[in-house]
Amino acid sequence: MSAPTATDTCEAELLTRVLGALLREDVVGLRTRSTPVHRPDGAWLRLATPDGSLLLPVIEDGFQSAYAARLPLLLRESDGAELTSYGAVLDALRALAEPADRGGFDAFAEECRQTLETMRLHAATREETAERLTALHGGDPARWTGLTAALAHDTLAARLDHPVYPTSRGRSGLTEEHLRLYAPEFHPRFALRWLAVPRAALTLTGPLPDFWPTPALLGLPQVRDTHVALPVHPLTVGAPLEEALRDAGLADSAVLAERAHLEVVPTLSMRTVAVADDPSVHLKLPLATATLGLRNKRSIKPGTLVDGAAGQRLLEAAASREPRFRAMILHADESTYAHAGHELLAVLCRRYPAGLDGAAIVPMAALLAEAPDGRLVLDHLADRFYDGDPLALLDACLTLLFDWQTTLFGQGIALESHQQNISLVLRPRSLRLLFKDNDGPRINTERLQAVLPGPWGFDDPRTFGRDDSAVADLFTTITLHLCAGAYAFGLPRHRDAVLGLIRERLTQAVDRLGGEAAQQLRARVLDAPALPVKAMVTAGTLLSKERSGAADINKHYTTGPNYLRPAGGSA
Repeated sequence: MSAPTATDTCEAELLTRVLGALLREDVVGLRTRSTPVHRPDGAWLRLATPDGSLLLPVIEDGFQSAYAARLPLLLRESDGAELTSYGAVLDALRALAEPADRGGFDAFAEECRQTLETMRLHAATREETAERLTALHGGDPARWTGLTAALAHDTLAARLDHPVYPTSRGRSGLTEEHLRLYAPEFHPRFALRWLAVPRAALTLTGPLPDFWPTPALLGLPQVRDTHVALPVHPLTVGAPLEEALRDAGLADSAVLAERAHLEVVPTLSMRTVAVADDPSVHLKLPLATATLGLRNKRSIKPGTLVDGAAGQRLLEAAASREPRFRAMILHADESTYAHAGHELLAVLCRRYPAGLDGAAIVPMAALLAEAPDGRLVLDHLADRFYDGDPLALLDACLTLLFDWQTTLFGQGIALESHQQNISLVLRPRSLRLLFKDNDGPRINTERLQAVLPGPWGFDDPRTFGRDDSAVADLFTTITLHLCAGAYAFGLPRHRDAVLGLIRERLTQAVDRLGGEAAQQLRARVLDAPALPVKAMVTAGTLLSKERSGAADINKHYTTGPNYLRPAGGSA
């Protein structure tokens, strides 16, 4: 196949990632039913079909899959046809799926369409966005300091692909206008809408910020004594909000204010916005869209708010047992939230700790993003804080990250703290880690009760288990793959060196932990012949929960190679 032209580079990149994900997740047997074939241009996998065979060009990978797609195509062997569009590829694979699953392929094709449009939009607006960020914050992202400038790092990260999910830049149902007005990759500012909800219908915990508007301020004096204002994202106003109010029995009592109020800036998660005049406060608001899978809705179930606050209390207790973490591991406060019993009628009020002025606050998701000058954010940060050595920066980050996360594992806890939920807090000669979004952990109750007896008040029964299986799976797929391995395989020039760092620093952290928990991490992670890998496309879009068996679409796994084991031996 000839190299793609400039006009179809985005589709070629997308299709290569899609094919790699489908191979990794063994969709229609691409991985387990295929046989290796060697052709003059390299390795291929042949999948036998009722009508002949499909051939996929591959290359050895090692990160979560033995092979990755080498070219953006499937070859139909019967007539030599090259399938080079996502539509043609998915049609061919759809024909091999069980009839009950074919609708999932159609839905995934729509995800691909949305993602391709977004990728092309990002490519067309790269320069204008770089100029906007430079005008606001300067040209060097290592000198974007404080919580306001941290939002510019979110903008860069939003233009980068997810390490695992191939269509991460797509958002269901949103247009280009929606993205330009509300998405983090465009660094916009906009005002929120507000809904006055009867006090009796609202569950509220914690003190609201001083800037919180009263119904009277919003032009609703008639309900100032009986209602409380609940923020609503502008994208939720309209049919989604009206349906939510009907479902919650509030259609006749809640009142939507006509005037917008309170300017905000979107963060990397889009549904979470920072208050423009006080960026130490973020508001997480439900959106009627989905990302990282058709079933991965951006609404906010009330139980996740309960779990986030419970997770915060648990982590504070865990950190109090280890004095060395008190200054090095920072946590956003997520104890204040409100909801009216519906996943579109909710808000989390996240408060960041004081003392962050003057620090570069960079989500891990932004490290491999392009800065305005085209260099990696990682390299800019290394120039300012680590004498130009990106490996030294990654070393410091991994050392602290593994120390904290293995310590939690020793207490029976694993966090869903992926790249978006951990920020580096950098000053000269100082690196700390800032964590947010504490819902969704996995806990070994036997181990936790021995050191931190509860109850801790989690709402989701899936949080708990009586052994280390779910805890180790989450540790591996989040802390290891997304927060460590992704940097080794995302930096080809440093791959071997970063893999060496990961092995060494994780081994040291496990040795420091000691005891039975360390034995579990050695057996399940360091020395395991294979590692769990997220099967996000399968659970999120291709298959229903009944067909996939996924109890949690974000914690549904297949297996992949253990890149921590050097060739011929174990870690």
